[in-house]
Amino acid sequence: MQTGKFQSRYKQAQVLPLLKKDGLDRSSPENYRPISNLSTVSKILERLVLTRLRTHLLESTNVSKYQSAYRKGHSTETALLEILDGVYTAADDKQVTVLISLDLSAAFDTVDHEVLLQRLQSEFGVTDTPLSWLRFYLESRTQFVKLGQHQSPAVGLDVGVPQGSVIGPLLFAVFCSPVADVFVSHGVQFYQYADDTQLCLTIPSDNTSDSLYSLRVVLTSDNIVPKNGLQLNPDKSKALIIGTANQLRTANSVITSVCVADVELPEAYEIKVLDCLLDRRLTFDKHVMAVTRSCNFHAQTIRHIRHPLSTDLAQTLACSLILTRLDYCNSVLYGAPVSSIQKLQRVQNNAARIVLQALKRSHAKPLMRQLHWLPVQHRIDYEVSVLT
Repeated sequence: MQTGKFQSRYKQAQVLPLLKKDGLDRSSPENYRPISNLSTVSKILERLVLTRLRTHLLESTNVSKYQSAYRKGHSTETALLEILDGVYTAADDKQVTVLISLDLSAAFDTVDHEVLLQRLQSEFGVTDTPLSWLRFYLESRTQFVKLGQHQSPAVGLDVGVPQGSVIGPLLFAVFCSPVADVFVSHGVQFYQYADDTQLCLTIPSDNTSDSLYSLRVVLTSDNIVPKNGLQLNPDKSKALIIGTANQLRTANSVITSVCVADVELPEAYEIKVLDCLLDRRLTFDKHVMAVTRSCNFHAQTIRHIRHPLSTDLAQTLACSLILTRLDYCNSVLYGAPVSSIQKLQRVQNNAARIVLQALKRSHAKPLMRQLHWLPVQHRIDYEVSVLT
């Protein structure tokens, strides 16, 4: 750190390609997710640098206030609540919300080093030895692919922040900071968690043409995203129109599609945002179904191995595999229909019976009390209270 250099021996990454999900064509490279493994010593050094760099960067007024990742007091949950607050407010004002989930192709791999270093220096005041260290860290990196006993030749990386690195995500957030201002200047609300990007445009349900035109302008292929080296994937981007039943009926007669990077996006019925399924009416039915399905799968897994486990170990498994899923961003379910909460409660009741090896028809309340588990509705209320 004193010399402002980063040794080349730590700059090589081993890439392991993993199939994104079972059933995909193994002969197609696009069906694989590249997992980049870096030197452990490199990560230790990066963590030491991160403790010094993060405080300085996040205290700057130039850091994007719309970026929720890597910031104290911000999370995927607060990002979702920010989006939903805007949607609910718009609905109260008799407006619909066009929510667009942008897919940035290999976002971390498209960062221009010179642009990043220039922004660190001019906008965040990173100069002299720290800037020199970051330049050495980014430049002359290589990677190779290893699969089984086979290994490819090493190739150079001229762009991008190292995948799997400790400081890479923070550098990406710095790189994207100016992008938010351009979206907001066009009247489009911008939300980001790392490279997960959402745009929200609130418009009167009976007059959408002018508002959608401003969205078309800011997202054209020769605008802000390409100028920053980011590659927009319009084929995987989705648009969702959210509002009340009456507002949606009016809007559907006017809005047929939304244009992103010169590609017309058809209207979707639900969008997954930060692993939460949002539907057009914000009923969260699909989200609850997905959470229930995932929890039931893990409950059955625990049931199969429950007999040789101690009660404490079974409870630990249930908390880590089931309750964490029930708790993830559960504040978005505040005010959800009772029927949806009951579905999640049945999942928790089932988990309690499995942990305590009770009969399937056993009353759940004593079991929950024994395990010191709050019921689902109380867990939601507690989360909202903590956030408040």
